[in-house]
Amino acid sequence: MILKKKAYQTHELLLGAWRLVSWEARDVTGRVTYPLGEDARGQLSYDGSGRMSAQLMRQHQARFASQDWQQASEKEKAAAWGNYFGYFGTYTIDENAGTVTHHIEGSWFPNLIGTQQVRHYRFQRNQLVLNADTEWGQVKIVWKRV
Repeated sequence: MILKKKAYQTHELLLGAWRLVSWEARDVTGRVTYPLGEDARGQLSYDGSGRMSAQLMRQHQARFASQDWQQASEKEKAAAWGNYFGYFGTYTIDENAGTVTHHIEGSWFPNLIGTQQVRHYRFQRNQLVLNADTEWGQVKIVWKRV
């Protein structure tokens, strides 16, 4: 009964929208980088029906020449793709492991579709800290409740 109550509390704490504070990656040598810059922007959302989405982007991107995104040049498309990270799907919580798993249904990066992205979570005041091991190192993403 206690585990169910604790899992419910975690679920309630996750619900809502979160604004990106920072996203850093640490490679095997311990070097820290910021995949979308130190001032990246983003939003993470969890809803009560088990749906989630994550959108992150580099600030101060060059605008396309045309207002029609379908008319973008290959150079514009490549720059935009490299300055954005986003996906959506469902989520589950494993209270014993202290993880939230994002079950990816759609993504800007096709290789994520159909994958399970495990994030170790912790709450610090009004912030949510997500840590994960990825193909390119360990990431730490800090979110602040909106």
